[in-house]
Amino acid sequence: MSTERTVELHGGPLDGQTVPVTLDDEDAWTAIISDGCAYPGGRSVYAPDPAGRWVWEQDVPWEAL
Repeated sequence: MSTERTVELHGGPLDGQTVPVTLDDEDAWTAIISDGCAYPGGRSVYAPDPAGRWVWEQDVPWEAL
């Protein structure tokens, strides 16, 4: 059974937006299409920090995912 919840994103191009995430993976992260991404067509990657806030990690080109 998957565990899904809505989280608020902090930092990066999607700061303040909320998105649904699935929390089943021990190394949870989410990559989201973003107009503010440094790479056209790329994704902005967010992951939970030790306090549980979902913070911007980096922008990556689509082909690197």
